[in-house]
Amino acid sequence: MQQPTNGCSQHNGEHLHASSSDQQNGTADMTGGDNSSAAVNGELLPKTMGKTDQDIVRLIGQHLKTIGLNRTADLLMQESGCRLDHPAAAKFRQHVMDGDWNKADNDLNELKSLLESSSQRLNEMKFLLLEQKYLEFLEDGRLYDALHVLRNELTPLQHNTDKVHQLSSGKDDLMSRANWSGKGQKSRTLLMDRLQEFLPPTIMLPPRRLHTLVTQAVELQKDRCPYHNTKSEQNLDTISLLVDHHCSRDQFPCETTQVLNDHCDEVWYCRFSPDGTKLATGSKDTTVIIWDVDADTMTCQHRKTLDGHSYGVAYLAWSPDSSHLIACGPEDCPELWLWNVDTEELRVKVHHSPEDSLTACSWHADGTKFVTGGIRGQFYQCDLEGNVLDSWEGVRVNSLWCRSDAKTVLAADTHHRVRSYNFDELSDTTVLQEDHPVMTFSVNKGDRLALLNVATQGVHLWDLRDRCLLRKFQGVTQGHFTIHSCFGGANQDFVASGSEDNKVYVWHIKRELPIATLAGHTRTVNCVSWNPVHHQMLASVSDDCTVRIWGPAPAYRHSASSSASSSASASAASNFKPGCTPEDSSTSSNGSVWHDMLS
Repeated sequence: MQQPTNGCSQHNGEHLHASSSDQQNGTADMTGGDNSSAAVNGELLPKTMGKTDQDIVRLIGQHLKTIGLNRTADLLMQESGCRLDHPAAAKFRQHVMDGDWNKADNDLNELKSLLESSSQRLNEMKFLLLEQKYLEFLEDGRLYDALHVLRNELTPLQHNTDKVHQLSSGKDDLMSRANWSGKGQKSRTLLMDRLQEFLPPTIMLPPRRLHTLVTQAVELQKDRCPYHNTKSEQNLDTISLLVDHHCSRDQFPCETTQVLNDHCDEVWYCRFSPDGTKLATGSKDTTVIIWDVDADTMTCQHRKTLDGHSYGVAYLAWSPDSSHLIACGPEDCPELWLWNVDTEELRVKVHHSPEDSLTACSWHADGTKFVTGGIRGQFYQCDLEGNVLDSWEGVRVNSLWCRSDAKTVLAADTHHRVRSYNFDELSDTTVLQEDHPVMTFSVNKGDRLALLNVATQGVHLWDLRDRCLLRKFQGVTQGHFTIHSCFGGANQDFVASGSEDNKVYVWHIKRELPIATLAGHTRTVNCVSWNPVHHQMLASVSDDCTVRIWGPAPAYRHSASSSASSSASASAASNFKPGCTPEDSSTSSNGSVWHDMLS
């Protein structure tokens, strides 16, 4: 009899046989007519259902079987008139789980007519069965039987010959290279999961299909949640399926947890270290300040002030291991400072010519080299001692980024482009072209997306692989000042940028309108940095001479906000920049006032 494609019995005169464990009086004629359940000789007749309801019943039945409620699943199938699997597929599964390989092979011949592209799929399924059979014989010490399978069954199949050669290697090496988990239910279940990929879902449901659908639904809800800021995971045990997923704005870093006033002039740049434990800020006051991050209170404590940058500090770059820090100056700065943060000592000062302009830099992924350059045409690749390893003549650089392949460098130039340079091959190519100057840019961890601050245009998101503009984020005010934006969040789903209207703007990477606008600074916000480890923590710096730390509402912090306030006050009282008065450093959390008087 031709089986219906939806996996359920038809109701036009066909018969459904109940399972032997529930059937008491032989086979019942289940020809359900209306939506109410009837009974004949004590047995339930199936309801009439649409295809969607039938699919749902099958999914529930499969899940019940998975968690061991077999009798409940059988009763559900009996009452609904549905069945989980085609009879031939159900028999095939049983023989595989029993390790009855000859019967399982015969079952495949019955299933052949039900397979799409049957010849290729059948060969692949036969190969998987024979591989399991061969490995189980080897584990049992039945070497002659295993050799027989290899020579007389696997080899004549002429399928996946490379794997056959691998199977013919030594037993010890084979078990590890084949990821063999040992004979038994575990390996046979894994085998059955692989075999089910070749069977249409109308014949046999894919493994754990209901769990897959629920996981997809949860992930879609998280994807649509504008404030979702935790690591993606497939485990459903930590969430409730009874309500839709929703993250409160209070969980997002939208509140000021601390205002740092240790700088005595405009603060131009900030960057958290890759390990999330330190924050570096650079200022027009010629200092770099290193701060220790307290993740519990969402605050920072003064650690060390690095002096001597006579031109001011406009850009900072941490080494991948968070041990070294490069400091660059503004446009007229011909030198670069490389600090060992662990020892708090200057390792080297790179200075080749007074005509240089070293305003941008970036580390290679291995941490042994870095690149630097500026708008006067310098573009160097250097080692940790400041020695120039390679140079590219005539490239006027606004911003630099080393890609994850440890050999390609992206550079924004004065022709409104971002170009790719390979120092090993001495090749270069244009990656993207804007209509206005690219002031700064950064690349996400996946090395796929680029975030550009474009003069008079704002913040643009580009796809580096497809070389297309994905999104223009709205709201930010961007003229010709240098403003730095960043990716952030647990999955780098967010973008944050400073603005000339004194605010910090935060967007979800898939939305053009901001999801949060953070107010508090009183002058242009030059740079924003998102902590790469503690994802509820943001830092921003401004021409108002302050550094602001942003975190979630007090209820979502690890400790009370009073602890953060007292910690901030202690930091401000005990650490202030030489040349500033104590009154300068004790400015209230509403922002600095004295710099407005000076300006």
